[in-house]
Amino acid sequence: MAEPRTPAEVVARAARATDLADLDAEVSNCFACPRLVAWREEVARTKRAAFRDQEYWGRPVPGFGAPDARIAILGLAPAAHGGNRTGRIFTGDRSGDVLFAALYRAGLANQPTSVAADDGLTLRDTRIFAAVRCAPPDNKPTPTERDTCAPWLHREVALLRPTLRVVVALGAFAWAAWWPVLRDVYGQRPPTPRPAFGHGAHWSGTSVPALLGCYHVSQQNTFTGRLTPAMLDDVFARAKRLAGVDD
Repeated sequence: MAEPRTPAEVVARAARATDLADLDAEVSNCFACPRLVAWREEVARTKRAAFRDQEYWGRPVPGFGAPDARIAILGLAPAAHGGNRTGRIFTGDRSGDVLFAALYRAGLANQPTSVAADDGLTLRDTRIFAAVRCAPPDNKPTPTERDTCAPWLHREVALLRPTLRVVVALGAFAWAAWWPVLRDVYGQRPPTPRPAFGHGAHWSGTSVPALLGCYHVSQQNTFTGRLTPAMLDDVFARAKRLAGVDD
C-alpha cells in the first residue's frame, strides 16, 4: 500500500476509503507530517522504562468501536506511551482507564479496562477517534498538522453518518475540530460565533449530530478533581438520551 506523504495524498486516500476497515488501514499507513512521524518513531524506539520489553505500535492510531455507532467520542491525539504504544486509541494509559471505566458504567463497553489491542474490549453504539492521529510532542499538534490530518476525521464521520447522532468532544481542541466537519461532511455552515467550549456545553443543529462538551480525561483533570467520575457519567447519560441508546 502506498504511503500518503503529502496533504494532497491524505485528501485523496481518505476520499477513496470505502468503509471503516479500509479507512483504518489507510490511517495507519500515513507519513504526511514529518515532525509527527519523527516523534512517534522516536518514542517507539526509546520507549518508557515500564514498557521496555514491549514492541510499540509507533504509527498513526485509527478509530475504534462500532461501525454503526450512534455516539462518537472525539479526542485530541494518541498518547505517546498509550495509543502510540498499543495501537488503539485511549488504550494503555491513565486517561483510558478513566474513559473506559465510565463507558462500562454507561453500558457502552463490555469491560471497564482497555490495556491492549487484543484484550477483548468491544464498544456498544460508540466509536472513539482523535482529531490528530499521531502522538504529538508535548501533546500539542501544530495547526498545519491538525489541518493535514482533518481528512481522516471527516471521512470517518462521513462513513458513520447514517447512524451518528451525538459527538462528545473531549476538550477544547476536539470541540474546535468539529466545526469544519459540519461544512465538509454535512454541507452546513458552522455557527457564528462558534459556541464556547465548556464541560456540559451542548449545541444542536438541524440534521446533524448534537455536540456535547466534556473536559478531557487527562491526568491533569482527573487527578485534580476538575473532572470526576460522576461528571463523566452525566455526560454519557446525556449522550445516550440524545442518541436514543437504550440502557
